[in-house]
Amino acid sequence: MRLAKYLSHCGVCSRRQASRLIDAAEVRVNGHPANHIDHVTDDDHITVNGTQITGPAPKKLYLYHKPVGIDCKLRADDPSSLIHHLPPGVRVYPIGRLDKDSRGLLLLTNDGELCNRLIHPDHHQEKEYRVVVDRPFDPQFCARMSAGVPVDGVMTQACQVKPLTQDTFTIVLRQGMNRQIRKMARYCGYRVIDLYRIRIANLILDPDALPSGQYQPISFTELVLEEKKKEYRPTNILGGKSSIG
Repeated sequence: MRLAKYLSHCGVCSRRQASRLIDAAEVRVNGHPANHIDHVTDDDHITVNGTQITGPAPKKLYLYHKPVGIDCKLRADDPSSLIHHLPPGVRVYPIGRLDKDSRGLLLLTNDGELCNRLIHPDHHQEKEYRVVVDRPFDPQFCARMSAGVPVDGVMTQACQVKPLTQDTFTIVLRQGMNRQIRKMARYCGYRVIDLYRIRIANLILDPDALPSGQYQPISFTELVLEEKKKEYRPTNILGGKSSIG
């Protein structure tokens, strides 16, 4: 099996992240610096940043209600990093990110294949957000946002935007550009003051069942990924609470 795919199967990270680790010379195979064409098995001695990889770990999936102030970059030397708030036991990492100033639903897993399916642009999974801006928007605002605006030199894809109040709307995206919603709103003359992700694919965040700063394990069958041009019905997530402090 190709090295990046093997690391993904072992729950180290996604294949894309594994490729970056290989490029950064942080992976060694049988004592030698790894390269992308390496094929490995469970019998090979593989290390990442000096830590030996012992083979595929049991696959885990969690919902996490991210509060504002948590950084999704996994940096042990950063007190605000998500790495200090992960479930114990099997190492997991976030599927995609919410920026530090945003809150809401985040998925945590050690399944690199699932991570790739959710974040790769070819798969187009929906993500829904509730957004508050700094002042009432005019009638043309939602139309401009939904039609697409230039962000970092790229025109955003058409999306669904629905007003809730004079300064609050929901937006459904299939893209994952850096700080996309904030930049879209800024282009239209508004500043986002609250960004709350409420849905990923068919999973809807229920803050009564999963309060801010807590996580809960779910089964992989509870996540239903949308096929292209196929409709599906969102489902609420209920269940127990596991505090992470």
